[in-house]
Amino acid sequence: MLCQVEPTIETGDANAPAPQPAQVAYREYLDDAPVSHAALAAEIALAISYNGLNQAVMMVSPGNIEDFIRGFSLSNAIVDSLDDIHDIRLTHFDQACQADVQISSRAFWALKDHRRQMAGTSGCGLCGVEALEQALPQLEILTPTPLPPAAHFDGIRQRIEQAQQLARSSGALHAALYFNADGEALLCREDIGRHNALDKLIGALQFEGLDARRGFVVVTSRCSLELIHKAVRARLGTLVSLSAPTALTVRWALKHRLNLIHVPHRNAPRIYSPIQEPTE
Repeated sequence: MLCQVEPTIETGDANAPAPQPAQVAYREYLDDAPVSHAALAAEIALAISYNGLNQAVMMVSPGNIEDFIRGFSLSNAIVDSLDDIHDIRLTHFDQACQADVQISSRAFWALKDHRRQMAGTSGCGLCGVEALEQALPQLEILTPTPLPPAAHFDGIRQRIEQAQQLARSSGALHAALYFNADGEALLCREDIGRHNALDKLIGALQFEGLDARRGFVVVTSRCSLELIHKAVRARLGTLVSLSAPTALTVRWALKHRLNLIHVPHRNAPRIYSPIQEPTE
């Protein structure tokens, strides 16, 4: 369908932040209620191909697309480092974007080999095993890093709200933020999808050359197992969530030596990984 739509020509930064939310008309469900307007978050369909091979189509927020592609490529093990990404070309449409990504021959060969293995298991009774291997992959065990000082979590929800510029005006957006070793919020990436927000942040961290193990990353969403996968693959040191993790998420964080912290609404932050026995 994309090929039937005339692409728009855009100038400026291809990795620019998302545009301001659009004003959309609405009416409250009341008799004789007037028409009002609300700012709503934008979303587009993003199609990603690697060396001409279509890989994925997903709904994303239209900002920081290149950061998302870098982070998506890293956290999904399509590339091992940004050195494997040679070029990113974006073609914009009215409600969509086509990303043509050129990657190294080695990374592309591995991607095609993986797709062949997945296709070859269909109908042979092994496709469920392959799916489980994708959901529960073998990941590198991280080198443990110290926990952030407790003081860095004072008023963190308020600081996150201040950093979420788009969400303040439109809502409906998740965020992933990087706080440095001094507890300062240096990067914030927002998206309608929690996975997308973290991928955007991972891409930005890599692009900026920042050592995420010296600070901590916060996600405003629930901490799903997929976010643990992404955090471990990106070699983060500490992952903080504003929503409680699941038991399986905690097990994976412990196994892979990823610091995992939950910041509840009204209680002190809770450390789920590493487990620390109280001192005498």
